[in-house]
Amino acid sequence: MKQYNFLRITTILLIVLVNIGCDQVSKSIVRNNMDAHTSIQLIEDHVMLTKVENTGAFLSAGDSLPPLAKTLLLSLFPALTLMALLYWLFSQKGLNSGSIFGLACVVGGGIGNIFDRIAYGSVTDFLYVHVGIFKTGIFNFADVSITGGVILLVVYQSLNKPIKSS
Repeated sequence: MKQYNFLRITTILLIVLVNIGCDQVSKSIVRNNMDAHTSIQLIEDHVMLTKVENTGAFLSAGDSLPPLAKTLLLSLFPALTLMALLYWLFSQKGLNSGSIFGLACVVGGGIGNIFDRIAYGSVTDFLYVHVGIFKTGIFNFADVSITGGVILLVVYQSLNKPIKSS
């Protein structure tokens, strides 16, 4: 049983670290090779790289908060929440693999964005997608990890595979 637990925790950490790594490598490439607010078309006007530094949260929410409130609401509270979620994820024995993967992606993406806020004072966003009526804001791979993880959790829940707790 201890070997299973070690393998499970190692797998969770690997998923989290891969998400953080992909996010941070992509942001580093953008930070080092693009000027702010410049755009590069990847697929016509449908997928573009546009470098922006987001000092707020999703779609710049909280950008105008006072510095202490911004630190508490956008860095400290989310970091504590992610640590608690990671601890909970390690301690749960009855989770299905889809839920584990989804939650580990949420944690990895969240850590990637919090790292940026603490290290750089803002989160580097750079991807923009516009297909037909579907338009996104500018986002990054951490946002993809978080969104993908949440979608995976919703899909597992809708397929009657509830998250079980120990």
